[in-house]
Amino acid sequence: MVKKEVKNAAIAGAVIAVAIAVLATYFNSLDRTESSGNGMQSITANVTMAEEGKYPLAPKLVGITGYLNTTPEELKDETKNKVVLYDFWTYSCINCLRTLPFLEQWNAKYADKGLVIVGIHSPEFDFEKDISNVRMAVQKYNITYPVVLDSNHATWDAFGNRYWPAEYMTDYLGHIRYVHFGEGEYNRTEQVIQVLLNQRSQALGLGINATIPLVDIQPHIFSNRQTSELYFGYNFAAGRNFLGNREGFQPDQTVNYTLPENLEKDHFYLEGSWQNLPDRMSLSSDNGEIVLPYYAKDVNIVASGPGVDVKVLLDGSPVSPSYAGTDLQNGIVHVFENRLYNVISSQQAGPHTLTLLPKSGFQIYTFTFG
Repeated sequence: MVKKEVKNAAIAGAVIAVAIAVLATYFNSLDRTESSGNGMQSITANVTMAEEGKYPLAPKLVGITGYLNTTPEELKDETKNKVVLYDFWTYSCINCLRTLPFLEQWNAKYADKGLVIVGIHSPEFDFEKDISNVRMAVQKYNITYPVVLDSNHATWDAFGNRYWPAEYMTDYLGHIRYVHFGEGEYNRTEQVIQVLLNQRSQALGLGINATIPLVDIQPHIFSNRQTSELYFGYNFAAGRNFLGNREGFQPDQTVNYTLPENLEKDHFYLEGSWQNLPDRMSLSSDNGEIVLPYYAKDVNIVASGPGVDVKVLLDGSPVSPSYAGTDLQNGIVHVFENRLYNVISSQQAGPHTLTLLPKSGFQIYTFTFG
């Protein structure tokens, strides 16, 4: 789960407090049972229609800069009297990407029963504000539900949100009835979907039963320990500076970095000439090097470049097939789009040293792990 501080802390604190209160009240109203044999779980809610008014109404979608898989008019009509799941995400966030299969399955299972999923794309980096890049991601990950671009975080701020991913679910009257931050709790979330759909059916006399078997997808299994996300932009480094070179960050300068003899774990180190930018670093010299002693199962980079081949070594040797990420081909990651690239993927977490050998024009924003 990625955390982002909102500009207006007062609004954030108030809305988060409401969300916590909603969660506490809602959970206390639930009576959950598990049935044996087929793995189904059912959940019932002792909330009457008269009590729904005590839940806060979801904020309006404001400041939207683009629409994918929908139009403003279609989205307004589509969400009327529907259970709506608002998913705050951004396409370079690995935590967000791992939730997408669940969202797509829920969309397929429950859209005809009254569920509408709205992906609120709130970017972390400037390149994620470009609708063509977001459209590429929507196509790449086969997202079929509506996606709106919250490029200036207006809707993010209206909700008081601070995390990627984040789910806010409303009943058919628009009251926020469930909030979840980060990955996980997929069964619980789907149970709430079923509860709210059944409540809607009962209230509107539709005769729809949404209590069906839950989605059967294996969620990502986290290791007990892993390296934290590492940022290359100086604006992101405050309080989480893990650049190990003695030259350090030098805002808006092009710096000649030299690898030190001793490397500290969970820090990254540079060799070559790198331009320090607010959200990334860009390689200015013909060749460069990034060395990272880390502890994790998977390693991803958020990167961009005009078709740059990046050679990858693990513990000083070519990466074996058992450790090769999905974007690693013959020891090379071809960086041609502004997005997340999976470099290393292994079965078990452990200590390793990753080496990237990029060419001029390569730009890197962050390391993320799994």
